Amino acid sequence: QVQLQESGPGLVKPSQTLSLTCTVSGGSITTNYYYWSWIRQPPGKGLEWIGYIAYSGSTYYSPSLKSRTSISRDTSKNQFTLQLSSVTPEDTAVYYCARGTRVAGSRYEYDYWGQGTQVTVSS
Repeated sequence: QVQLQESGPGLVKPSQTLSLTCTVSGGSITTNYYYWSWIRQPPGKGLEWIGYIAYSGSTYYSPSLKSRTSISRDTSKNQFTLQLSSVTPEDTAVYYCARGTRVAGSRYEYDYWGQGTQVTVSS
């Protein structure tokens, strides 16, 4: 059974960098052909995909967040990390990590999710 667990600060000041780590157990983040993703849900809004780091180590980000986003991994710890720079209150959301598989083209399905972690951007 694959389990994902987000960790990181719940409060970040505007203009700072948000950093969250997802620890994966029950499966390796280097196993073909999974895409380890970050997804968020702002209050009162739908889910927003942020980006992924693939089993190969390649990354892909949402065009709207690309300039501020970096996803990296530590294979020795079976973890992957999200960094979102220059945050504003609009980045306040519940942040999820999830395991994705490619269905077709640019479509992915997510079969395992973390429980989510609330991040608030406020001074």
